[in-house]
Amino acid sequence: MAKHLKQGQQAERLASRYLMNMGYQILEKNYRSGRAEVDIIGQIGALLVFVEVKSLQKTFHGNPEDRIGEHKKHMLFQAANDYQIDKNWDQEIRFDAISVNFYPQAIKIEHFEDAFS
Repeated sequence: MAKHLKQGQQAERLASRYLMNMGYQILEKNYRSGRAEVDIIGQIGALLVFVEVKSLQKTFHGNPEDRIGEHKKHMLFQAANDYQIDKNWDQEIRFDAISVNFYPQAIKIEHFEDAFS
């Protein structure tokens, strides 16, 4: 498996663990609807949260969360809409981003709630 794919999988595992430690229930990982995908779907209380996870090893390319473009957001919204229809969800939702920086000395996780509003 390619190095960047392994890094992405590790970042998603770390993000899931982080969310669970914050009290979220993880409902889905890598939910697909057509070509659209949501990395993590979680729930905290009555709130359904769709999470995009991004990771980088070097910050001179910018921050991971800055790499979520308009096309990716559109695909995320599409998958979230399909999930809500599939699960008959009619309560509140939110879109979050989690960035994971793999520094040589440590791993830094940042959670951006309501990231796409």
